[in-house]
Amino acid sequence: MINKKTILVVDDDNSHRTMLKTLIGGWGYNVFEADDGEEAIEMAYKSPFDLILMDIRMVRVSGIEALAEIRNYNPAIPIIIMTAYSSVDTAVDALKRGAYDYLTKPLDFDELKLTIERAMDHTNLKEENRVLKERLESTFNSGKMIGRSKAMVSLLETVSQVAPSEATVLITGESGTGKELIAGAIHYNSSRKEGPFIKMNCAAITETLLESELFGHEKGAFTGAYKRRDGKFQEAEGGSIFLDEVSETPLSMQVKLLRVLQEREITPVGGEGVTDVNVRVIAATNKDLLREIEEGRFREDLYYRLNVVNLRMPPLRERKEDIPLLSQHFLGVFSEKNNKHIKGFTPRGMDSLLRYDWHGNVRELSNVMERAVIMSRYDYIDERDFSFLHGAETITETDISKSVSQSEESTLEDMEKSAIIKTLELSEGNKSETARRLGITRRTLHLKLKKYGLMK
Repeated sequence: MINKKTILVVDDDNSHRTMLKTLIGGWGYNVFEADDGEEAIEMAYKSPFDLILMDIRMVRVSGIEALAEIRNYNPAIPIIIMTAYSSVDTAVDALKRGAYDYLTKPLDFDELKLTIERAMDHTNLKEENRVLKERLESTFNSGKMIGRSKAMVSLLETVSQVAPSEATVLITGESGTGKELIAGAIHYNSSRKEGPFIKMNCAAITETLLESELFGHEKGAFTGAYKRRDGKFQEAEGGSIFLDEVSETPLSMQVKLLRVLQEREITPVGGEGVTDVNVRVIAATNKDLLREIEEGRFREDLYYRLNVVNLRMPPLRERKEDIPLLSQHFLGVFSEKNNKHIKGFTPRGMDSLLRYDWHGNVRELSNVMERAVIMSRYDYIDERDFSFLHGAETITETDISKSVSQSEESTLEDMEKSAIIKTLELSEGNKSETARRLGITRRTLHLKLKKYGLMK
C-alpha cells in the first residue's frame, strides 16, 4: 500500500484553513493543520511533511519567519506561501528565503492544485540540489572540511588563525568527526604546505615497532633490521606530522615524544648521535587526556606540550545543520563511484537523516550514504533507504507499557507521567525529541510537564 503524501496547512484564519483541509484532502492528500508559524515549526520538527502550504501574515510567528526556521532544519521540504498581498516585495522575499512558490488570496484552486502537483513532482528538489552544491563548493577549504553550522564556522575561523603559526596543536573529539581533515587544513594553510604531511596512527603499530616507525633505526639495531631506515619524523622534515590516537602511545614512548617536542631532535633506534628535526606536530585523540593523566596512562608534561592550542571537533549531533550539505556531498561522491544517477532526497529521506543521532559521526554518515546509494532503485533517496537507522530509535507502545507496568493498579495519569519521565531519560532531556517519540507537540509536552510537576 502506497502512503498518501502529507501536507501541512498553516493559516490563522480558521474557516480558510478548514476549507483548504477539505479541498486538499479531496485531492487524495493527508492534511494536517497549524494555526500559527510557531506551531508549524514544532510540527515540522516532529513529523516529516511532503509539503507545507503557509499563510504569510500570522499573529505570533509570521510565515516568512517560519519558512526560514523550517528550511534551516530540513531544506528538502517544499513550502508554498499564501498571501493576500500581491506585492512584488513580499513575493521576492519569500522566494529569496527558499519558498517553492507563492499564491495570492483569494486562491485559484486549479492553480493551487497544479502548484502542489509540481512541487510533489520534485522540481523543487532539483533546485535544492543546485543550491546545496553551490553551498558545498563555497564551504570547501584545502582541508576538505564541509560545514555552515555555527560550531564549524567557529572552528574553521580558529583553524585559519592557528594554521600560519608554528604552534603544536591537539585536536580532540569523538571517533569519526574528521580530526584528520582538520589536521590537513592546518598543514595546507600553513607556511609548511609545500612540505610533506605525514600521518601516523599510534594505535595501529605495536609498542616494539612504534619507536622505529617514528624515529627510524640503524642497520642491525634489531632482528630484521637489514638496512638503515628513516622514521616518520625524518620523512616529515620541513612539513608536519599528524599523530593520530596519541593517547595510545605507551608511557615509555611518551618520554621520547616529549624530548622531540622540547629539543627538536631524535635518536634513531640503535643510533648513538642525535638528529635535528624541523617538524610541526599535530596530535589527535578521542579520549579525555586529563582523565588519562589521573589514571596514570598519560604524562602530564607531554599533555601540556601537545596542548598549546586545543581544537575540539564537534560531534555531528551538535551540528545537524551540516547534515544536508554533507549528505549531498556523499550522494555525489558515491553516485559517481557506483555509476548511479540519483538526483537527491525526498523530504522524508532528509528528515530521516536529520532525526538520527549519528554516534559514529561523519564516518557513519558516509557509510550510510554509500549503502543507500548502492541499494536505492529510485531517482530520489527516500526514508525507506534509511529504515535500518531507526530500528532501535523509536519508542513503541509496547516499550512504554513495559516501563509503566510495575503496578497493575496504576492510574492512567500515573502511567502517562511514568511514560513521560522514561522518554525524557531516553531522550537525554531533549524536549523536542521527547515530544516526537511520544507523538505529541512540544506545546502539549510543556503542559503535561507542568501538570505533573516535572518542569525544571
